[in-house]
Amino acid sequence: MLTLPNILTLSRIVAVPLLAGLLWWPDWRLGYALATVLYALMAITDYFDGYLARSSGAVSKLGIFLDPIADKIMVAAVILVLTAQGYLRGPYVGDLHVIAGLIILMREIAVSGLREFLAGLQVSVPVTKLAKWKTTLQLIALGALIFGGAVHGPPPVLLENAARPLSEQWIHLVGLGSLWGAAILTVITGWDYLRVGLKHMD
Repeated sequence: MLTLPNILTLSRIVAVPLLAGLLWWPDWRLGYALATVLYALMAITDYFDGYLARSSGAVSKLGIFLDPIADKIMVAAVILVLTAQGYLRGPYVGDLHVIAGLIILMREIAVSGLREFLAGLQVSVPVTKLAKWKTTLQLIALGALIFGGAVHGPPPVLLENAARPLSEQWIHLVGLGSLWGAAILTVITGWDYLRVGLKHMD
């Protein structure tokens, strides 16, 4: 049961507390640099565990169960910690960037419940290409926000009387922009899944 793909998936789950710990201090650039490396490794294992399972014929029920859980735990933990440490703040709209994170979290919870409901009816919901783009953009967004903490330090809104030009926080802005892009795709793909589910709720 503990095949290499499953071990890689479990490693992502085990690494989540360490990742959250590295992000805990918003002005600790070394911590955010280490978190960037760890986050990248976790994203790589996310790709390879599925690839190895399919290529070696080692797809298991445990892997099917754990893989989406590992993804959601990682995303939720990063969004929550970055929000708490002020990294989902930005110019012009301030804290409103948190709404993008909320949209993503609410969609993940809703789709998980929908999939569980449909599984009881023996109805499968395939992952669409647009959903894969959403996941990719989401990974880029959170990775950029973490990397921005390593390069730029905390967002200027966390610093007293900070007047840092936008050119000196561009990685952070890329992260916020990508997060909103992922949130928009989240709404679209979430509605697609809901339409499928509604057909089986009569």
